[in-house]
Amino acid sequence: MENETVPFRTHAVKPLECYSRGWLLIKDQYWLFLLINLVGMFIGSAVPLGILMGPMMCGIYFCLFTKADGKAVSFDLLFKGFSYFVESLLATLMMIVPMLILVIPLFIAFIVYLSLAAHAVASRNSPGPLFASMIGGEFLMVAVLILFSSIIGLFFVFAYPLIVDRGLKAWPAVKMSFRGAWHNLGGMIVLILLNLLLGFAGMLFCYVGVFFVGPVLIAALFSAYRQVFGESKGLEAPA
Repeated sequence: MENETVPFRTHAVKPLECYSRGWLLIKDQYWLFLLINLVGMFIGSAVPLGILMGPMMCGIYFCLFTKADGKAVSFDLLFKGFSYFVESLLATLMMIVPMLILVIPLFIAFIVYLSLAAHAVASRNSPGPLFASMIGGEFLMVAVLILFSSIIGLFFVFAYPLIVDRGLKAWPAVKMSFRGAWHNLGGMIVLILLNLLLGFAGMLFCYVGVFFVGPVLIAALFSAYRQVFGESKGLEAPA
């Protein structure tokens, strides 16, 4: 299984079509998928280092694959993701490590910047510039973090559905995800940017809106996966 590869299409991702197909997939059970997403994300974020995020993402994708196969979807299918616990955890850790490598130096640089700014302002006895520097520096750090995490996440985006759909181990799934995303880079960049914009728009509505667009965003990524890797013969969760 370690050497297993999956055929994929190149230049196949059509972002607007991803949203159209994703919405058509979930619209008749939108509220169920909203609940699945909310619970999945809550459980996934409840434990540090994404230990439960992988299984929850696999569970969400399992529900989407079940729906796409024309089978009945129920809330309990979310927990089928734990059938892929080890491989999804390993894939998550492979994604987190490069993020930490980028984030830790950035955080240290930010702290040093604030210290130098505080020292400079203290010598002038003027708090206004320090406050402005803190706000500007924090905004810049958040923007860079979002950019870096989006770039890294782009190449891992197909790892979870490959684990669920094709039964790949973590490393082959990550490699195939990278290859599939790289050979569809233009469409995937547009899709990820649109997801970020829609998520940001949702946050403007007292942050609550982001939860309501969440199922559509993941369904769009699912549709992108199908455009790149095609349909399989159906799936069954491992025992």
